[in-house]
Amino acid sequence: MRYVLLSLLLFTAQLSTAQTYDRQDSLRGTITPERVWWDLTYYHLTVEVLPERKSLVGSNLIQYEVLEPHQVIQIDLQPPLKITQVTQDGKVLDFKSEGNAHFISLQKEQKKGATESIVVTYSGQPREAVHAPWDGGISWKKDEKGKHFIASSCQGLGASVWWPCKDHMYDEVDSMLISVEVPKGLIDVSNGRLVKTEENKKKKTKTYHWAVSNPINNYGVNINIGNYTDWHETYAGEKGTLDIDNWVLRYNEKKARAQFKENHRMLEAFEHWFGPYPFYEDGFKLVEAPYLGMEHQSSVTYGNKFANGYLGRDLSGTGWGLKFDFIIIHESGHEWFANNITHRDAADMWIHESFTAYSEGIFVEYFYGTDAGREYVRGTRMNIANAYPVIGDYGINAEHHDSDVYYKGSNMLNTLRSWINDDVLWREILRGLGEEFYHQTVTSQQIENYISQKADLDLAAFFDQYLRDTRLPILEYYSKDEILNYRWTNTVDGFNMPIQVTIDGVARTLTPQAGTWQQEMGTALVVDPNYYIAEMKIK
Repeated sequence: MRYVLLSLLLFTAQLSTAQTYDRQDSLRGTITPERVWWDLTYYHLTVEVLPERKSLVGSNLIQYEVLEPHQVIQIDLQPPLKITQVTQDGKVLDFKSEGNAHFISLQKEQKKGATESIVVTYSGQPREAVHAPWDGGISWKKDEKGKHFIASSCQGLGASVWWPCKDHMYDEVDSMLISVEVPKGLIDVSNGRLVKTEENKKKKTKTYHWAVSNPINNYGVNINIGNYTDWHETYAGEKGTLDIDNWVLRYNEKKARAQFKENHRMLEAFEHWFGPYPFYEDGFKLVEAPYLGMEHQSSVTYGNKFANGYLGRDLSGTGWGLKFDFIIIHESGHEWFANNITHRDAADMWIHESFTAYSEGIFVEYFYGTDAGREYVRGTRMNIANAYPVIGDYGINAEHHDSDVYYKGSNMLNTLRSWINDDVLWREILRGLGEEFYHQTVTSQQIENYISQKADLDLAAFFDQYLRDTRLPILEYYSKDEILNYRWTNTVDGFNMPIQVTIDGVARTLTPQAGTWQQEMGTALVVDPNYYIAEMKIK
């Protein structure tokens, strides 16, 4: 969700064409030799939150399988937080720190196939999020009653901004336990299911233990702390009964109960289009947060002021965006694309954001019809900059500079649907992605290949055009002596997308070629508006 406001903030006017990277970018974004030899299996994150000091004190038990023998392991934790100790089998280990990366020398021989663990203890004042979720960190806020209202958000920046972990998207932990200690009178809500609470009478604190039984990406792990109340619901879904838990500040319960009915509509539409909700075992939670919202797995955070639209606005300009609560729909859509199917490298962020931006349109379509849904997607074109390729640089955890990863990507998918021209097959492809890549981290190429195979089309140039190039294809045409002449220009090599049109009121399929004029009988050309292209009548 991280960049949905950029066009509204006119960020694209400030873009630089140059991007430089340093050693820290590589350590953050590369599968380094100190990462590649071990596979995450389990975390037990334990953290005490000290609101008055804006501090954290905690530890993380990191369990892993040895894939190849190696004696140095990389763990990430961002300053000003500090690692205070690392142990394995009770023995204190030496480590060297290089910015956010910490290289731990293991004394015990690491044998292939063995399951081992280390415990990393840490403390300090984490980076404070000034304008969450875009800048990331911990939000130390107060609610309207003056009580602490605290939450984490760290997409892009990385989970290591508040806890020590293997902070790269390629390796998701299989399961984890999150134990959060907070002052008495406050409640922590994290991912998965609440399995136990413990009262610490001497310290006047309470610890909440949340178990996550499905693989989870690091930035999807969260803490939400406040004077919460909750209510439980169930949804009769494709895989049976799904538990829904809603957590809001006590004084917001009445309006939240009315607005959060959107959960059921969301699940009905997305299970139809994308397949079963991917985390039945962990349930679904919608949690009020002191910022706009984020796609934390099974613990989706919400701050849209209990109103439809995006803070009351329609990002499509069509009117359809006021028919639903943008944050509930968009952030929950990420349960399928971001949390179920997760990119291996930040360069492929489109896998998360393009499909999820597209999910808004097909939500509209499910309840208001095909024309409405596709009109909504087309309306978001006003947010497209075409300043940078949608796919960024690999291996350095590259930030995405503008909103094209959302809206150019969603309009690309709407265009591809028109090319395929078979809505039954299109739905099978969307649902099939969730089955084929269930709980996996993937590359763009895997997604591109899957869609190409299922559609039985050569889509290589199509994806290159929309994901790896900034140019918008131009359909040039002119008519002479009742002959329509047309061709593609401004395209990558091999771009040959057919296009649905009407010529003199008759529906036709044209097959323009790049740079080569084609001809059809007729004069008046009208292109299906669902294709995200430019048109140029040149004579």
